[in-house]
Amino acid sequence: MASRMGTDEEMGQNKSNGWMLDQKLDQPMDEEAMKLKNMSTEKEISTILLLQLAFQSLGVVYGDLGTSPLYVYYNTFPRGIAEPEDVIGVLSLIIYSLTLVPLIKYVFIVSRATDNGQGGTFALYSLLCRHAKIKIIPNYDQSDEKLTTYNYRSYHEKSLAAKTKRWLEKYAYRKTALLVLVLVGSCMVIGDGILTPAISVLSAVDGINITHPKLSKDMVLMIAVALIIILFSMQHYGTDKVGWLFSPIVFVWFLLIGGIGIYNICKYETSVLKAFSPVYIYRYFKRGGKDSWTSLGGVMLSLTGTEALFADLSLFPVPAIQIAFTVVVFPCLLLAYVGQAAYLVQNSDQVVGVFYHSIPDSIYFPVYVVATLAAIVASQATICATFSLIKQAVALGCFPRVKVIHTSKKYPNQIYIPDINWILMILCITVTTAFKSQYQIGNASGAAVVIVMLVTTFLMILIMLLVWRSHWMLILIFTVLSLVVELTYFSAVILKVNQGGWVPLVIATVFFIIMYVWHYGTVKHYEFEMHNKVPLAWILRLGPSLGLVRVPGVGLVYSELASGVPNIFSHLITNVPAIHSVVIFVCVKYLPVYTVPEGERFLIKRIGTMDFHMFRCVVRYGYSDLRKKDDDFENKLFDSLFMFFRLESLMDGFSDSDEHSLCDQETEGPRDDCLLNGNGNAPEFNVNSNVSSGDSIVLVDSPLPKNNTIMSSSQASKHSEVDGLEFMKRCRDAGVVHLMGNTILKAKSDSRFYKKITIDYVYAFLRKICREKNVIFHIPYESLLNVGQVYYV
Repeated sequence: MASRMGTDEEMGQNKSNGWMLDQKLDQPMDEEAMKLKNMSTEKEISTILLLQLAFQSLGVVYGDLGTSPLYVYYNTFPRGIAEPEDVIGVLSLIIYSLTLVPLIKYVFIVSRATDNGQGGTFALYSLLCRHAKIKIIPNYDQSDEKLTTYNYRSYHEKSLAAKTKRWLEKYAYRKTALLVLVLVGSCMVIGDGILTPAISVLSAVDGINITHPKLSKDMVLMIAVALIIILFSMQHYGTDKVGWLFSPIVFVWFLLIGGIGIYNICKYETSVLKAFSPVYIYRYFKRGGKDSWTSLGGVMLSLTGTEALFADLSLFPVPAIQIAFTVVVFPCLLLAYVGQAAYLVQNSDQVVGVFYHSIPDSIYFPVYVVATLAAIVASQATICATFSLIKQAVALGCFPRVKVIHTSKKYPNQIYIPDINWILMILCITVTTAFKSQYQIGNASGAAVVIVMLVTTFLMILIMLLVWRSHWMLILIFTVLSLVVELTYFSAVILKVNQGGWVPLVIATVFFIIMYVWHYGTVKHYEFEMHNKVPLAWILRLGPSLGLVRVPGVGLVYSELASGVPNIFSHLITNVPAIHSVVIFVCVKYLPVYTVPEGERFLIKRIGTMDFHMFRCVVRYGYSDLRKKDDDFENKLFDSLFMFFRLESLMDGFSDSDEHSLCDQETEGPRDDCLLNGNGNAPEFNVNSNVSSGDSIVLVDSPLPKNNTIMSSSQASKHSEVDGLEFMKRCRDAGVVHLMGNTILKAKSDSRFYKKITIDYVYAFLRKICREKNVIFHIPYESLLNVGQVYYV
């Protein structure tokens, strides 16, 4: 009995030692990451270039916000104006809404929360993921923090930020809830990208009825649809070219609406300027009751385009966005709304099409042409915002892989996504032809905008706590002011769900299902690979030949794992008893950073001793990084590998793998088995065949050769560098094969029905229609080898 207990204890100890050894063999690449870390400096932008970018941002960012005067008053008073003073109350609401939300909140506060210039809900989420372990996919590695773009600071243990961090990390459901919040906000932005072209173009084209009242509504609708098709067809030219085409149009538009506003104020009613007093807001609600409250849904439309402003921050520097808004956009919008209010006080029966009615007859036609062009441009902001969000979602594993085209050599963040572009166009045309009324589309657009604003507010609270570490009083003031305004609008929008407000909810639900199911499947796939990975100890047990025939060539084994051996490799060598002379495990990893500098993209580490000829390469990307068609991924990988050999030789012939430092960690002083053999190799590993666990290996002493002279470290390193480079070049010339897992994810037979539907049908369908990984890396089919497997989750 005692003997048996002793045996069990020895087996348990061997198992534990094997596990500890595997952990030491597979430590994070901190050392490799530190070698590649460099100091990156931000490029300074000249004043002239900044003004040019501010001008260009008018056409790309502010078109949506700038065309709101076309339809705000009509959507606020769909049943007509009861009293002239109601116009003053609504104008006061518009003035303070524009001041509090776009100007103060977004332009001067939220724009500072960008992730190195990247805006949108996913950028905020990535920023939070770097300051707390809230990412659902557990691929965090300590070496990631060594990136120059990571920008992470530690917390004081008792600080409010540290308490918030622990609160978020404590339970998985809190991480999931935060992800759901981000997905909801992103889906609403996409919904706004569908609704904005519909209401902007339809409102602009409706102005033709004033000069041609006999023109049928169907004809107006056909003109609007034609303009929408033209708009989406121009997207492939890119934001850079389209921006220079659209910016002059929007600039002239702002000058016109500002000038017309001044004209109307002087001609009709200067007393409307008293709307700058918030007292008239109180009087408006007191006098109108519920009707005044529901009219907030129309006032909300004066803020459309604000969230697109934040999402489009990646296209232009923040100072350029701020200059354009404060100098041009904000004053011109105020003049436009005040001018229309002055006209309505004297002409309360002309609220339908009030913008066109208020135009002086002598310039009506030129203004109508500019208004139509500006309405087309207005959609550009939300379309660009949608492209940016989809790109970020793909990189963070929340959307199926789609084709992303880089449209500008000068500005790396300007992109075009063909599939999404045509989907947006079809949905936009469907909404336009189905409703035929800007009032119902306006209700839908208002619902989408206010929900996105609420999501941004909640994320900003976390940013102020974790990233900025602001004083709790400042956080409280921001929270109270933001929620008071936005929840007020939200309560009014909810009352109009049955009047068109359901449209963004349906659109957002569809996109949310796609995003969440794809992310769920991605997480399950990663968890399966993590739980079924093969420990490095198993590889070392097989010896340098791996118990296989090593054929000339290089095998690149792709997986999502940054440690261990992927399951597809063991599956391959189990069925095919041969492998290439050089094996490189390639892990492509997306990090919650906006970009990874090119010099820090590849992390390379040797697996085992030199005669194993096995390496691990971790390729890191940020969510805004693009793999362009002309990028040669394979050449860059081998260039990094050759550089690794040179760095390795500088370390006196020692490999960068952790086996060599293992002995020093286990013992206080140097041991003979930790020294190099005469041929420059590390000690050999032997397997105790009596141990049942494949992870358990025993390190045996490797005595120094007695009769051989030990080469100097410089000679050995030079020898090993030349030999390693020559061997690698010969193997590369023999051929490079890319081995990828062609895995099928299926739910287990005992899974619940909703999980089977999610995995076996929805996720499987998304996998079929998304882009393959080999296409993304531009891998030729003749060099591709797919390893098929079925994962039951």
